[in-house]
Amino acid sequence: MTTLPYAPLARYAARLHADIGDRHHVASPLGAWLLLALAAPAATGADRAELAAVLGVDGETAAATATALLDRPHPLVASASAVWHRPGTDTARLAGWWDRLPRATTTGPLPDQAGVDGWAREHTLGLVDRFPLTVSPRVLVALASALATRISWATPFDLVPGTALGPDPDAPDRPAGDPGRPAGGDAGRAGSAWAGRLTRALRTPDHGHRVWIASTGAAGEVAVHAAPAGERDGAGLVVLSVVADPTVPPADVLAAGYELAGAAVDGEPARRSLFDLPLGAGPLGTLREERVRTSAQGGREERHHAVLPCWSARDEHDLTAAGLGFPAVARALGGLLGTEVGVEARQAAVAHYGRYGFEAAAVTGAFALVSIPPEGVRRTAELRFGHPYAVLAVATDRRDGTTGPWHGVPVFSAWVAAPREPEEADLADPPEPA
Repeated sequence: MTTLPYAPLARYAARLHADIGDRHHVASPLGAWLLLALAAPAATGADRAELAAVLGVDGETAAATATALLDRPHPLVASASAVWHRPGTDTARLAGWWDRLPRATTTGPLPDQAGVDGWAREHTLGLVDRFPLTVSPRVLVALASALATRISWATPFDLVPGTALGPDPDAPDRPAGDPGRPAGGDAGRAGSAWAGRLTRALRTPDHGHRVWIASTGAAGEVAVHAAPAGERDGAGLVVLSVVADPTVPPADVLAAGYELAGAAVDGEPARRSLFDLPLGAGPLGTLREERVRTSAQGGREERHHAVLPCWSARDEHDLTAAGLGFPAVARALGGLLGTEVGVEARQAAVAHYGRYGFEAAAVTGAFALVSIPPEGVRRTAELRFGHPYAVLAVATDRRDGTTGPWHGVPVFSAWVAAPREPEEADLADPPEPA
């Protein structure tokens, strides 16, 4: 079975998140990657090479990976894909590519706006209530993917005061020896502006969650929290939270998360021993040491706790940037159909993280658009002869290929001032032509 190549997806995620920027957001790089993978076998020449570079693997491998994921869905992750065409389109030229799509992919005529909105709701557990693109007569081919999950933590978080997130750096300094002052006395390094805004936060329970400090190439030392959901049919879901020194760029922290993700579902990759780290306050929290009775090997016991906020996000992202691959998809589909097309590509995503669980969904849509004439102006006049008017019967005369003497001569003229009802002869069907 083809498995998802983590490194290519991580590189694509870096491009997507970089395009979105540093603001609070949620996205599904996988949702976008899957659409590119489905379309990749349709590409040739330069477009095929461009998609391979964006996907991180050749088109055939990407398509096989997408098929493996979509045709064997995860029990905790709802997934769906669709490829639609404009009604009336001759799809014979698409058949070779169309026939190789995953069995689970919906195909057929493009639904109306209510239909695609309903598809989005149906395949995202109702979390995304509308499709991110607007259906129009210009849409020639449409691709869509949907991913969604709604899980409960195997063990819920405990609730603690918001101040547990760290000292508020804007609050007045506390005196030395104050229990709330971090060890080492450097309150600024371990502080959190959120602590002054939130009344409650989440703290890991005594069991059921995993917390560790990891050494990463992308972001240096990071704190990692892994919250697992209960398994279903032997499959589960783990939600990782990764925090670094606040001076580390967000792109590098996201990259560290992808660096750890593959191994973190089963273990604690790149784990640092707490006995190799300095005591006191630091950018990841506070490390203290105390004398206890312990059965730990060598008498050195390690414990980890984490405090996190609840959070939610709802976003839409434009995916038409060249580095994200969708312009190449449109050109590839246009090449199959023998016409020049444009592209629209967007993703709608939503997520909620709380004490008892996590839910998230994303719908990614891409439209290959046919060109239409530029917009102009049309005027239409309906002229009404509703009052007295003149009528002239004018002869034409072009006999023998020349202009004759009757040409342009009014033969009869009238002034119409007394209209009448149509007669029976006017109402009869016209005679059959001789």
